[in-house]
Amino acid sequence: MVEYTVLCYIEKENKYLMLYRNKEVGDPNMGMYIGVGGHMEKGETKEETLLREVYEETGLKLLDYTYRGKLIFSFDGNDEIAYLYTSKSFSGTIKDDCEEGELMWVDKGKIKDLNIYEGDKYFLDRLDQDDNEINLKLIYKNDKFIGCEEL
Repeated sequence: MVEYTVLCYIEKENKYLMLYRNKEVGDPNMGMYIGVGGHMEKGETKEETLLREVYEETGLKLLDYTYRGKLIFSFDGNDEIAYLYTSKSFSGTIKDDCEEGELMWVDKGKIKDLNIYEGDKYFLDRLDQDDNEINLKLIYKNDKFIGCEEL
């Protein structure tokens, strides 16, 4: 079964807002740092999911955002299709009580020092390099990253 999600990297002062997943029991992302986002609900567009998920997780309302591409996370043949976005324009205040973990601004140059998925390094590098769409398949087997393919 294929899951559809959105993933957003919100930027401020050369930092990304990262979510350290450390609260939900049984969370497959427990202990990892990721961008914000989540699963598309039936009947939702990518953009509706983006705005809803960012607000639910962070308390921020995106004023503008950019579609950056499509990522396929393949874990032992189970695929998650994530629509990738960035945003530099938002309003509101980051909430203190994110149900999924801790939100923190992290300097872009220090993101790779965090506990992130190995495959994330392939698209995070490209978010700042150019404005081209990023379309990648990130392949994992037995929780080990084994490769990246351009789509």
